Amino acid sequence: MNYYLRRTVRIPLTILAVATFTFGLIRLLPGGPFTQLRIQLIRQGVPAEQVNARIEALQNIRPDAPLWQQYLDYLIGVAQLDLGRSISLNAPVIEILARALPWTVFLVVTSTVLMFVIGVLIGAIQAYKEGSRFDKVASGSSIFLMAVPYYIFAVLFLFFLSFQLNLFPTGNAVERGIEASLSAEYFLSVLHHAALPIIAFTIGGVGSTALNMRGNGIQVLGEEYVEVARLRGLPDSRIATKYVAKNAILPMYTGLLLLIGFRLGGTVVLEQIFSYPGLGYYLISAVNANDYPLMMGCFLVITVTLVIAVYIADLTYGLIDPRISAGDSDGY
Repeated sequence: MNYYLRRTVRIPLTILAVATFTFGLIRLLPGGPFTQLRIQLIRQGVPAEQVNARIEALQNIRPDAPLWQQYLDYLIGVAQLDLGRSISLNAPVIEILARALPWTVFLVVTSTVLMFVIGVLIGAIQAYKEGSRFDKVASGSSIFLMAVPYYIFAVLFLFFLSFQLNLFPTGNAVERGIEASLSAEYFLSVLHHAALPIIAFTIGGVGSTALNMRGNGIQVLGEEYVEVARLRGLPDSRIATKYVAKNAILPMYTGLLLLIGFRLGGTVVLEQIFSYPGLGYYLISAVNANDYPLMMGCFLVITVTLVIAVYIADLTYGLIDPRISAGDSDGY
């Protein structure tokens, strides 16, 4: 119980550290957020005496207040889910993030699960057929996939399958004119628009997953309890599923949840290539437009999601692997 309590208490402390880092990082950018905002507002024709009031409304921070007061105002706003208003989109940041986050989570979770399943299956077969032609071809292919960044596949897919062959759309998350509903038309449109980003993101991680599973599988196959199971005459199918696969996958579980968090940040390039309206797309748009409130909101959501993924992995690993107890996990 103490172990779980300590891990739970660390969550708000970590989020506080993330919020503090985001607050400081934005202010280290050239010109600072308030200078850029003042220039943009003056160019838009806002009277000079109203500039500070507009900045306070946009960022939920008083620009003429001391730095410590700005920091407290920012933390209070984060706690109340009030992240200010986007300068470029003229909408509350929290509404933009709430609209973008589901699309990014859909891409990341779907591609990561597919990557994990496909990679584990290929790696398991490689382990059983170690040294065979299949193992050599699969290992070479996995190394190649690891060497080529996922965005290279994304650009190739977009150019050939979207622009040249017109088989897939070149942007958006759903066809224009189709309202969000539970209809088959809406779901098919969502899958059609997400197909290429998901495939590109999946291919980019299959190689490393397969090689990890191959290494774990070979190690487990050499364990004494596997040899005992074979001597007992157990069928290969039972040995493969109950003994080998289960114990080979366990070390990869924590990495899977951590990978979901890290891949969330990796969508920045992917969503920009496919003009997919997720967190990464809006983050790049915010950077290009010097939209500091939206930029800070995107940073915060991405890092908090990673923290939560680590927390879930930390708490559930002991439940999945009975050999790891809460007490023992403290040193893990």
